[in-house]
Amino acid sequence: MMLRRLLPIALLAAAWPALAAGSGVIGENLLWLVIIILAARLFAPLAERVGFPAVLGELLLGVVLGNLGLFGFHYFDGIPRDPIIMFMAELGVIILLLQIGLETRLGDLVSVGARASMVGTVGIAIPFSLGAFVVGPLLLPGLDFNAYLFLGATLAATSVGITGRVFRDLGKLKMPEARVVLGAAVIDDVLGLVILAVVSSLVQVGKVSVGEVALIIGEAVAFLGGSIVIGRAIAPRLLRWLSQLDSSHSMLFSIVLVVGLFLAWLAHAIGLAPIIGAFAAGLLFEPVFLKEFETPKLVQDLEPLLGPDMNPERRAAMNKVLTRHTSHQHEHMIEPIGYFFVPVFFVLTGMQVDLTVLADPKVVMVALGITVVAVIGKLASGFAAGKGMNPWLVGWGMVPRGEVGLIFAMVGKQLGVMTEAMFSDIVIMVILTTLITPPILTVLLRRQKT
Repeated sequence: MMLRRLLPIALLAAAWPALAAGSGVIGENLLWLVIIILAARLFAPLAERVGFPAVLGELLLGVVLGNLGLFGFHYFDGIPRDPIIMFMAELGVIILLLQIGLETRLGDLVSVGARASMVGTVGIAIPFSLGAFVVGPLLLPGLDFNAYLFLGATLAATSVGITGRVFRDLGKLKMPEARVVLGAAVIDDVLGLVILAVVSSLVQVGKVSVGEVALIIGEAVAFLGGSIVIGRAIAPRLLRWLSQLDSSHSMLFSIVLVVGLFLAWLAHAIGLAPIIGAFAAGLLFEPVFLKEFETPKLVQDLEPLLGPDMNPERRAAMNKVLTRHTSHQHEHMIEPIGYFFVPVFFVLTGMQVDLTVLADPKVVMVALGITVVAVIGKLASGFAAGKGMNPWLVGWGMVPRGEVGLIFAMVGKQLGVMTEAMFSDIVIMVILTTLITPPILTVLLRRQKT
């Protein structure tokens, strides 16, 4: 069975010179996308078959494709640096967080706001302190203190995309623990941005302005609060007006996508991660706001069949199904775009993993120590969620560093603060926290009764 699934990939790999010959930039990107999406669709079921989530299959596929150069096959070497593929990957994680926002009710998120704030704050403070003042000086002695500050900032990062994907794939987004993790991840992004800005300023000019920090915090709070409060105030009227103009499915699809992309751009414009804007956009669309638009085609076809002679229990069950399809149709519309773009993000994240850093045993041992501290720091945040929550589930939800950790590390490297060895240690930590979290979360979620 496994050989039959891998046969198309082998055929593509054998035929790639002929397919890519003379293709130019556009043709090469098209072929890359064909291989990435096809391989992701084949690897994801393999991961699920052995009990792992699909996202782990996509991440591991990226690791494999990104390191084929070790065996003399260099065709994929340019993908992680290709601006077109990078943009599509960024669009993929934006679509993913838009989907998660659409499936999350603002009231549910507000109900765990205090817990999420505690988890997010602890999830920043403990890993940062351990990295900057304990594990950095202990395992990497002799470096400049600014290097330790960047290590702490990297350990404080959280990648909500990976955790969110696991919760979503298993249908657990409505769990209180999932809502706490999502809320805490937003807080992590804001606080992480402040820490990164402060540390970068210390490295570049030797000091940091209190006004600069206050401005960053003010912009972040204004964006998050403004987009949700103002958006929720105008959304019902705007959607009602647009439905009078055109109540078709295409109009509803366009509105959801445009709002998601616009708020992602706005978040990026003020220095926040675009995914935070996309998540905020998803929170604006409650099913009650969309009642003026056409019902799904499936509902239109089935409603006439609910005659008066139908069994009352069966009619009630059918009405429940049709209501669910109607109230969630905007989520279903975005789903196919996610099938296309989201795997590109996870495969590309895996491709940024350079396995050659594992060749030095000393680097690996230091990296394992940093990874243990990285995990402990985030697990501690799970216990800040309070009573009634599964602390291990919340804590592990905060563990993956993913692309966020890599971005923090890259900033430190570009500023000349990190040595190559330290950067390699951080990359290994990012690899491990990214790869071990999905299977552990899956086991914890399947054991969870509620």
